[in-house]
Amino acid sequence: ITFAQYLQKCSYEGLSKLVKDVVDLAHKCVANEDAPECSKPLPSIFLDEICQVDKLRDSYGDMADCCGKADPERNQCFLSFKVHQPDFIPPYQRPAADVICNEYKDDRVLLLGNFVYTVARRNPFLHAPAILGLAAEYENALKSCCPESDIGACLDAKVQQISVIKQRAKHIGVKQKYGCQILNHYGERTFQANKLARMSQKYPNAPFAELVKMVHDVKDTYKECCEGDMVECVDDWSELMTSLCSKQDVFSSKIKPCCEKPLVEQTKCIMEADFDDKPDNLPSLVEKYIQDKEVCKSYEPNHDAFLSEFVYEYSRRHPEFSTEVILRITKGYETLLDKCCKTDNPAECYGNAVEELNKHIKETEDVVKTNCELFNTHGEADFLKGILVRYAKKMPQVSTDTLLEIGKKMTAVGTKCCSLPEQKRMSCSEHYLSIIIEDMCKRQESTPINDQVSQCCNELFSYRRPCFTAMGVDTKYVPPPFDPMMFNFDEKMCSAPPAERELGQLKLLINLIKRKPQMTEEQLKTISGGFTAMMEKCCKQSDVDACLGEE
Repeated sequence: ITFAQYLQKCSYEGLSKLVKDVVDLAHKCVANEDAPECSKPLPSIFLDEICQVDKLRDSYGDMADCCGKADPERNQCFLSFKVHQPDFIPPYQRPAADVICNEYKDDRVLLLGNFVYTVARRNPFLHAPAILGLAAEYENALKSCCPESDIGACLDAKVQQISVIKQRAKHIGVKQKYGCQILNHYGERTFQANKLARMSQKYPNAPFAELVKMVHDVKDTYKECCEGDMVECVDDWSELMTSLCSKQDVFSSKIKPCCEKPLVEQTKCIMEADFDDKPDNLPSLVEKYIQDKEVCKSYEPNHDAFLSEFVYEYSRRHPEFSTEVILRITKGYETLLDKCCKTDNPAECYGNAVEELNKHIKETEDVVKTNCELFNTHGEADFLKGILVRYAKKMPQVSTDTLLEIGKKMTAVGTKCCSLPEQKRMSCSEHYLSIIIEDMCKRQESTPINDQVSQCCNELFSYRRPCFTAMGVDTKYVPPPFDPMMFNFDEKMCSAPPAERELGQLKLLINLIKRKPQMTEEQLKTISGGFTAMMEKCCKQSDVDACLGEE
């Protein structure tokens, strides 16, 4: 997995040679720990192997320069060359059913090795335990289908599962890459606060101290995994799962079935387990954190410990909130205490905290409610158009294709989250929007979009999404001069296949807004109405082009 994720263009046979070198070295070092080459840390051993590859530069170009750097810069350099879902790898072709089963029977390790290789090189940020878990699911499919009389039909039924596996691999890959981005970009404190909120929601019966320790271990595990060392990564995850399962009565009643599975399948099962039921009659937090006159005495000696406990107490009471809104509330509370504890009468100063903090909740609830209502009443196509109009106004500098891509991703969030029960919508939508925003901000680093996007991208982690939502039309933007060719209508607009027509119209819409970002809703309605009428009229004519030209 490690080699396939670093060397995504390399063949299975080519990588097997590198793997053999490292495994041989491992055997040698087990026999004699004091051998000179055994003192090197594992990540360096992997990278040394990669740097000895013949003609590395021919296949990978500038990546070969990484070998001239010292560790850990050398590793950071290699990581920057990893390509998520690369287009230079052709889509996976499944061999014929009987072939697969014979291969599985004759050489299980080779077949599963190939599966792991194909997943790893396509998903270079996916942590190894996830890949091993997918391989276990794949093997389970083979085990149940190969004895069947119609292997093909059985596997096809399972292919539904396998394609679900593939989708999930992509999905977990995006989530884990995002976890690494939070850790690298915002640092350990933000990463841990976010994880503490999430885990307190999921394990509301666990004692604070246990969760803090767990969050700390998760952070350390992520660090290993984000640095690309998948051997350590698997090791750490296994330890985490074993530790969690050994204390399942402390953590959650919901993970029992997971802990009975083989280790490879545990991680995914635990990650996807439901939130535990929260304890009955938890006291209100208002007394402890707002009405208590002595809050500053508890806060001042150790800000972070005090705030961590606040995150824990707040999260376990509110499984329906997104972790981002919980962090915004905590940040608001922290800012308030920093200000009030300096005054003569702190208690009076933080007395109205509840109203202050509820603003964050209301803003987020409103965004989710408005968007899901739009989505559920108007459907996907109109929702996408609405988003394209809003975002083309916020960032008209972005290329039409990129705006379409962002619009489609945001619409997918609507599809995914707005069909969920009310209490899961906020968590779902804010989480995925944050991932899309992180992606936009990553691009913004290399090709700046505009000042307001920069400003939002420099916000605190949890404040980015509200910043993007509140962003208005970019007033500094000067549209390019009007070019009639931009709106060149021809008969293809009537004759092209529906999907192509739809795409053409969306691009027209974006280009229109880019020319006139100040356009009002009313003006847009008038133009859209006119356009629809024109299409209906002209597509029936014998000379479509002449009609379109005239209209």
